[in-house]
Amino acid sequence: MLQTTKLERIFIHKENGQEVRLSDPGEAFNPDMVLNFYAGTYPILTNARIVGPEIKNDEIQYRFESTMGTKG
Repeated sequence: MLQTTKLERIFIHKENGQEVRLSDPGEAFNPDMVLNFYAGTYPILTNARIVGPEIKNDEIQYRFESTMGTKG
């Protein structure tokens, strides 16, 4: 018998060199809406782009990568 499993969505961004795993706020949210949802808590996300999805470790992973460069 074939069994299906729904994979959990995880959103990841780097802050101070460490990965921060953000939970899915709801299935009704598309990745752009999730980015806007978390931008209030993590202002760096206002200039981020979405990379993914990538299926890894039985999760659907999206990465928020900052498009801001370093000055100097």
